[in-house]
Amino acid sequence: MIHDSVLGAVGGTPLIRLSRLHPPGNLVAKLESTNPGGNVKERIAIAMVDRAEELGLLGPGGTIVEPTSGNTGVGLAMVGCVRGYRVICTVPDKVSVEKIALLRAYGAEVIVTPTDRLPEDEDSYYGVARRLAAEIPGAHMPNQYANPANPDAHHDTTGPELWEQTAGAIGAFIAGAGTGGTITGVGRYLKERNPDVFVVGADPEGSIYSAASDAEVHQYLVEGVGEDFWPETIDPSVVDEFQQVGDADSFATARRLARTEGILTGGSGGMAVHAAIDVATRHPDRLVVVLIPDSGRGYLSKVFDDSWMADQGFEVAK
Repeated sequence: MIHDSVLGAVGGTPLIRLSRLHPPGNLVAKLESTNPGGNVKERIAIAMVDRAEELGLLGPGGTIVEPTSGNTGVGLAMVGCVRGYRVICTVPDKVSVEKIALLRAYGAEVIVTPTDRLPEDEDSYYGVARRLAAEIPGAHMPNQYANPANPDAHHDTTGPELWEQTAGAIGAFIAGAGTGGTITGVGRYLKERNPDVFVVGADPEGSIYSAASDAEVHQYLVEGVGEDFWPETIDPSVVDEFQQVGDADSFATARRLARTEGILTGGSGGMAVHAAIDVATRHPDRLVVVLIPDSGRGYLSKVFDDSWMADQGFEVAK
């Protein structure tokens, strides 16, 4: 098949059995790093821009402005390249230098903001994006945190792919929860087909989803997952369980995954796999599928750098 543009190649990502990491063999990974831009967010980027165009919110020569930890920005920058939009991404300063360089490679303009600002703060990456979208003529902020096209994209593509690829045998689904679009859309589709599918949201220690109280919400190092507020795009009723995973386990699992399965992913992928191993162990009779959201090439200066790991106080396995 010859696609008219790179956007046509998004989706249809493979399933890989993680039998070396989890010998019982009931744990399978959906490898979203095989998308053209290397991550799962390309799916929602296309859907959100399609919706904006249909509603007349984005027109020829327009500007896309979005707060992002990097991956959604990459997807939007890809769409911008193909459809002729200017793209501006605001990112928190904990985002890796590789991700910022990647956004710029696609032609996106990047504005780095402090990580420790609350979403309502005008200097946060959310606040700066809101201001720019209001100030720039013809600008539109898709807002992945409130855009229904976000979970809908996964309900319409990722969920059906998983059902078809497993011939309906999928018994559990695990994904990291950031905006909640992936786990909401996929989980909703799978439960429509089989209400018994067990849906688990992997969540960083310090994120609001798995926190017992507001006092437990704090900063963490894993990028692209967890929140300090409840986005409109997450439906908690779809999630059977939120499993909290700390930075150390997330990074250690990402490194272990690379060295045992040859699969390179970042801290959020490591977090999801760590939670999935637990689910697969507790439910040996279920086919457990974990979504790996991106490639580890965006984290080589962090997760896969021994010096950075040691500087953060993490044990480095040799």
